[in-house]
Amino acid sequence: MTAALPPALDATLADLLGPEGWLTGEAARRAHGEDDSRMSALPAAVALPRDREQVAAIVRACREHRVPIVARGAGTGTAGGAVPFQGGVVVSFARMDRILEIRPGDRCAVVEPGVLNGDLQQALQPHGLFWPPDPGSYERCTIGGNLACNAGGPRAVKYGATRDNVLGLVAVTGSGKVIRCGGPWTKDATGYDLTHLVIGSEGTLALVVEATLRLVPRPAAQAGLRALYRDAAAATAAVSRLMRQPQVPAMLEFMDASAIALLRRNGAEVPEAGAMLLVEADGDHDTLPYALQALADAATGDGMLALDVATDGSARDRLWAARRALSPALRSIAPGKINEDVVVPVSRIPGLVSGVEALAAAHALPIVVFGHAGNGNLHVNIMYHPDDAAESARAHAALEQVFALVLSLQGTLSGEHGIGVAKRDWMPRALDAATLAAMRAVKAALDPDGILNPGKVLPPV
Repeated sequence: MTAALPPALDATLADLLGPEGWLTGEAARRAHGEDDSRMSALPAAVALPRDREQVAAIVRACREHRVPIVARGAGTGTAGGAVPFQGGVVVSFARMDRILEIRPGDRCAVVEPGVLNGDLQQALQPHGLFWPPDPGSYERCTIGGNLACNAGGPRAVKYGATRDNVLGLVAVTGSGKVIRCGGPWTKDATGYDLTHLVIGSEGTLALVVEATLRLVPRPAAQAGLRALYRDAAAATAAVSRLMRQPQVPAMLEFMDASAIALLRRNGAEVPEAGAMLLVEADGDHDTLPYALQALADAATGDGMLALDVATDGSARDRLWAARRALSPALRSIAPGKINEDVVVPVSRIPGLVSGVEALAAAHALPIVVFGHAGNGNLHVNIMYHPDDAAESARAHAALEQVFALVLSLQGTLSGEHGIGVAKRDWMPRALDAATLAAMRAVKAALDPDGILNPGKVLPPV
């Protein structure tokens, strides 16, 4: 049962936001109470502010009544980070969706958090620029959501994740104060780096109301490689070779045998193999052939079965269509999916893949592994039938062992999805007590009453 809001708070926010910005009907609350984790909970109300002043007023009013606030973008998160488990007010940034400035001379853009990643990319095209973060949901996800979980994507291997591509923020802390950190410059040694602290904090430290994003020139030319291997060990050895040589790939994606088999069952034109790498190079027309040759040389080695080169746009699209088709195809295996975006050092990828293969056999479950091999960030997808109690229990037992395996390989719990609640209880095993205490001290400083996205990221004391 969702706790009702204090009448005084309801009246204050209804007056502030008006009927289009203050929603208390069940349909609206339900629509804003879930994300792609398939978890859900009902908030007491939904606020849709139009500007930073309204955001600050919402936070101050909720703080006065000790009512939780959960910030929300488009709901594409997979870790339950935007689910209002403690009720309270969901703050949706759907109406704060303006691109405020595009500054080609400074290679930056200033945006509100509700701007869609895909819309921003379209707006930047005439300027010959792009913003590097490219999560799989880029057409639907918001910049605010990207900031919340430090989103990545295939391009992160060369261009970095969200945190590497933000110059400054304006945000509202849990006390309702507006802070400014960073700005339209690329060097800054002025005080603490609050910009990068807020990014990835999943709405637990402050609500971002404006971001200054670092832009990159769009490459003049791109080309791709598809390398097929005898087994995962041969493919992951190639990943290490690729990342040791000077030419950094623009993308480097791995698919294991189960991923390839899934694609073939769903009609994709992919040859049979034990593993596959998709590699992309970008640059100018003069240097691209040399970059592509360097990557092809590194990809070649023991266990490689075939190497295909795609230099024109349509050929590259055919190569990457298989990667884009993977996530939707997973549901054809089983309706239940536990998707974890774990990270290990690149040199430890072979241990991760072989360990997951052993877990799949031990638990008699399909586990599909693919993802951003150049960063050591692989998506481990445990497939199961939720209505089968025994199978569900095996799936969650396998998940625990996946996390234990990752930590034993000196890895970490999340590369781009965030912690939310899905991985929160593993934080004490991933981080030592002193580090968690420092994080709690930061949380208390910026959100003294603990109203911002309570229960997320940090485990209970």
